[in-house]
Amino acid sequence: MSDRVSARAGTFTDNMRLPVHRWYRYSAGFSAEWVEAVLGTGPGRKESGPRRVLDPFSGSGTTVFTAARLGFEAVGCEAHPFVHRIAQAKAAALRCPPEVLQAGHTHLTEAAARRPRALLTEEPELTRRCFPEETLAALVALRDTFGEMQFESPDVREAFFLAITAVLRSCSSAGTAQWQYVLPRKSKSRQAAPATALAEKVRQLITDRAAFGHLETAPTLLHTDVRTGLPLGPFDVVTTSPPYANNYDYADATRLEMTFWREIGGWGDLAAVRPGLVRSCSQHAAAERAEIERRGADPALAPIADVLVATCAALSAERAHHGGHKRYDLMILAYFQDLAQILSHLRGVMAPGSTMHWVVGDSAPYGVHVPVDAWLGALATHHGFGPARFEKWRDRNLKWKNRKHRVPLQEGVLTLPG
Repeated sequence: MSDRVSARAGTFTDNMRLPVHRWYRYSAGFSAEWVEAVLGTGPGRKESGPRRVLDPFSGSGTTVFTAARLGFEAVGCEAHPFVHRIAQAKAAALRCPPEVLQAGHTHLTEAAARRPRALLTEEPELTRRCFPEETLAALVALRDTFGEMQFESPDVREAFFLAITAVLRSCSSAGTAQWQYVLPRKSKSRQAAPATALAEKVRQLITDRAAFGHLETAPTLLHTDVRTGLPLGPFDVVTTSPPYANNYDYADATRLEMTFWREIGGWGDLAAVRPGLVRSCSQHAAAERAEIERRGADPALAPIADVLVATCAALSAERAHHGGHKRYDLMILAYFQDLAQILSHLRGVMAPGSTMHWVVGDSAPYGVHVPVDAWLGALATHHGFGPARFEKWRDRNLKWKNRKHRVPLQEGVLTLPG
């Protein structure tokens, strides 16, 4: 693997120039080139015959689409309903003939142009704040026409759901913070016109379909919470990136898109999304009230119990000195409980001689360091995996301006023999 790929393997940046992966920008993703390097050179490579690949946090499908293109049987699990639909829509678009997509685009845009202007005051507040009025009118016309239109097949319908969804950010006047939080009070200097952006996205779907190649075996995409169980094994390779314990609300990653499609009405409706997600955010752990020492004594956490309880106690003490009083202590405890449970499930579906690769990063809420790679390695060994090996890719949190703490962090890959 080149130094460039390894240095940026934990980010989605390079995927924006790769066919299919660039159809929708999902900042929680990681490098498809790294996945290809892992599957092309490690245990389970295609040359050894048909193999099964699992991504238990499959997101928008980086691992599964890469693996399927290389000829593997790929299975992905994703708990976020909207992100799961994005991955499904990618698979649907890959099945659509180019001429059908082109005809569908013509039909959709011409029908939307004839549509009477909708009453924009009925749109949710976030939607109205994130788009100029004329832009929003054009997007609503596309959305409402899409809702009423008879497409040639369900695959074509999902392809256009993906295309419309994928252009929302480029058409929005709202700024976007790192990790795709929307910032309605921060305006962008330039926005794309909906008609132009959609036409370009449809062209991209058509050209990328040819460039990506035919998938002999389509990936299996499951909407499931992997804390409650995994699909039947055995799997030869697990390649994934679990949520980071950085207090990022993954439920909020697609709030703009979900609001536009009227799947939610506001921020409060995200409460329906969070229960299926790993508790990597203080919002997810807000309802946890159990005693830290008792929960830290969970047998699944045995190898890290002492340091985990001590770290949670430090976070609890630090909480009093910070505005917001976020329950990072409960978040960290819940996070490792969830991942310990998932590691236990994974051990039961791994084939002999298999390998697991987890892209991970450490964290430091309130400036209290949490060595995620070391603790996950210890938990994995406790649950039956071979000795963990961590390869550091890059340093993080080195630009102190506007940061909440000055603890240097790192990101890399944790490799675990099955």
